[in-house]
Amino acid sequence: MYLLGFDIGSSSVKACLVNAETGKTVAQDFFPKTEMQIVAQKSGWAEQSPESWWENLKLANQSVLMQAKIAKEDIKAIGISWQMHGLVLIDKNRKALRPAIIWCDSRAVPYGEKAMQTLGEKYCLSHLLNSPGNFTASKLAWVKENEPHIYEKIDKLMLPGDYIAMKLTDEVSITVEGLSEGILWDFKENRISEKILDCFGFPRSFIPETTPVFGLQGRLTSTAARELQLAEGTPVCYRAGDQPNNALSLNVFQPGEIAATAGTSGVVYGVLGQVGYDPLSRVNTFAHVNHNPSSAPSDKNSVRLGVLLCINGTGILNSWIKRNIVAKDVSYSEMNVLAAQSPVGAKGLSIIPFGNGAERILGNRETGCSIHGINFNIHTLSDIIRASQEGIVFSFQYGMEIMKKMGMNITLIRAGNANMFLSPLFRQMLANISGATIELFDTDGVAGAAKGAGIGAGIYTSNREAFENLEKLAVIEPETSKLTEYREAYETWKQLI
Repeated sequence: MYLLGFDIGSSSVKACLVNAETGKTVAQDFFPKTEMQIVAQKSGWAEQSPESWWENLKLANQSVLMQAKIAKEDIKAIGISWQMHGLVLIDKNRKALRPAIIWCDSRAVPYGEKAMQTLGEKYCLSHLLNSPGNFTASKLAWVKENEPHIYEKIDKLMLPGDYIAMKLTDEVSITVEGLSEGILWDFKENRISEKILDCFGFPRSFIPETTPVFGLQGRLTSTAARELQLAEGTPVCYRAGDQPNNALSLNVFQPGEIAATAGTSGVVYGVLGQVGYDPLSRVNTFAHVNHNPSSAPSDKNSVRLGVLLCINGTGILNSWIKRNIVAKDVSYSEMNVLAAQSPVGAKGLSIIPFGNGAERILGNRETGCSIHGINFNIHTLSDIIRASQEGIVFSFQYGMEIMKKMGMNITLIRAGNANMFLSPLFRQMLANISGATIELFDTDGVAGAAKGAGIGAGIYTSNREAFENLEKLAVIEPETSKLTEYREAYETWKQLI
């Protein structure tokens, strides 16, 4: 008995097959093998073709089936994870009307700011738990004003995972978790926010029917089954944005638990058991995968909200340096060796990593990436790589300081063995500057999506059962002897932003 997970990222689309009895991954792959194209027609824009997600999903799925060599009927449920906050628009024929405006696109910031002024800060924070910012609803407002010929053809708005679920099942739906990340959910009223729809002038008909995060969301159609070489009728039983899903993959469900990722963007995600928000909206609060919207907000047993610290410009800086600065045959592991040759503080060199759109933790400012203090006589490639990784780590710390002011107690961080967490140097630097212990697990979001499907299908009775075999690979403790050096380098870096 197997579970299939799909993860629709901005760099690639992943597929993963998990043995439901052992909890072990039996096959996994991703496509494309080079980073998926992000089209930026103007500065601050970022778009991708929804159909390209589907085509790469088919390739990844074909690969895992070839690796596993199992009967397609043995796959009992499918789960989906996706890059958050994107906007996909479809017409009545269920065709995408334009490329998806993805998470790191910053063109909608002025529309979110105007909505915040119109609705009032008090309403937005107490009902939406965020400012409308640069999220899905604001992106649609940009389309309404700038592409009226597209807007008039809209049948439904979707998030990236909803689009993939539609391709699989021919059902058009959205989850409360998805609505909340699009800033379309009223947490005080426990329903779709009529005020945000009225503010932007969107018709209620644009919003698909809601479906639970866990549970039957549709079954594989004959067309999708044929394209994917899977069994018709296979149920889709789980759907969540990548950061709530990453937390799920690390068995982070209860208040006080923390998860982190460091891919293209960097994220720290903590679970709150009560309604809360940052007064300046520098971090965001959304529905977690196990939030129960049918209960009153005062019911602390059902309130499970995810506090999301997201920094757009993190791992993408590391990959940019690999593509553009180091020699083509130098691997990420070799880059880490070079970085380790430079001392803490990189001999006074500091890099601000925010070169991937507007940054929420900076009040939606788009500062760009910048290098400070470079000395042509003393600095080397090792120092540049070290300073870039320190800049990423320092941006994590800057955001976590905001979370701590909200009451989050960050002493333990769980992470999967992926992306920048593959680097021992990066892990140790993060532990040192944050003072938190890091636990590294052999899992990732796409395996989590598969296990989420197992929970949704009733194969697992609880998250505890689903993740009882989660393998801990390493525990990284802070090096207290280096705390002063790291704090001095961080304070120098912080003064630059």
